[in-house]
Amino acid sequence: QVQLVESGGGLVQAGGSLRLSCAASGRTFSSYVMGWFRQAPGKEREFVACIKWSVGSIYYSDSVKDRFTISRDNAKNTMYLQMNSLKPEDTAVYYCAASQIWTVRPDRYDYWGQGTQVTVSS
Repeated sequence: QVQLVESGGGLVQAGGSLRLSCAASGRTFSSYVMGWFRQAPGKEREFVACIKWSVGSIYYSDSVKDRFTISRDNAKNTMYLQMNSLKPEDTAVYYCAASQIWTVRPDRYDYWGQGTQVTVSS
């Protein structure tokens, strides 16, 4: 049973920081690409960042580049998203996901977490 469990969301003021975690279990993700996505009310799910678990290759969307940092801890089988300089437009439910290919398309990700709410107040 593959499980991805996000945590770390919450309410923060604009300019603040949060760190999201995604704990993975049920299989070995060493060959997978792990991604973060977000979805705001009334909007489509949006790519945020991804990391190739085995080699650490990273890619960010333009909207979060230079503010967010994706990382992983192989020993803990956990991925992180450090979010700094948060803006009200970052408000969304954040999801972690796993894919067997290097892609930003959410429909190409095979496994998903349940999501964690991030709310940034102005």
